[in-house]
Amino acid sequence: MDMITLWPYTLSLAHFLQIIFYEDRNFQGRSYETSSDCAELTSHLSHCNSCRVESGCFMVYERPNYMGNQMLVRRGEYPDSQHLMGMSLNDCIKSCRIIPQHKGPYRMRIYERENFGGQMHELMEDCDNIMDRYSMSDCQSCNVMDGHWLMYEQPHYRGRMMYMRPGEYRSFRDIGAANTRFMSVRRIVDIC
Repeated sequence: MDMITLWPYTLSLAHFLQIIFYEDRNFQGRSYETSSDCAELTSHLSHCNSCRVESGCFMVYERPNYMGNQMLVRRGEYPDSQHLMGMSLNDCIKSCRIIPQHKGPYRMRIYERENFGGQMHELMEDCDNIMDRYSMSDCQSCNVMDGHWLMYEQPHYRGRMMYMRPGEYRSFRDIGAANTRFMSVRRIVDIC
């Protein structure tokens, strides 16, 4: 975990990140608070239907192990997971991941096909329409070298999103985006 020094103390950055999950809507029922990633919220709560972000920025997911629909949440209150994530009444938040602050360059390579095939373009800035800017019919894999990014299924940062942290993504199907085409991409900078 990253550390910060405030003389004469050294604190973990986790002290500055906090999200509280509640079993029921409107912050009712049992609660669970965390300052770290959680791959399976049902190990702490029977279900999760609302959350409050005290500080920091998180991705919340509709399925365990950071899969399924996801939504970026930052400081604020989210009284109803169904409205937050567009889920059905039976669904709830099942996992969460911290989005760490990034200071430095942003760099990502996007590829037209799986396994880094087809056209390749390197991004260092947001792109509101991949098809228009690069004449790519699809984006099926990527390599995030620096920074944290959000990929969107529609141009102009609309539709379902997918959080991409540094690493290689040979196939978006492997991370739960089987039928999703990504058409825009945005750096997570000044959002959190």
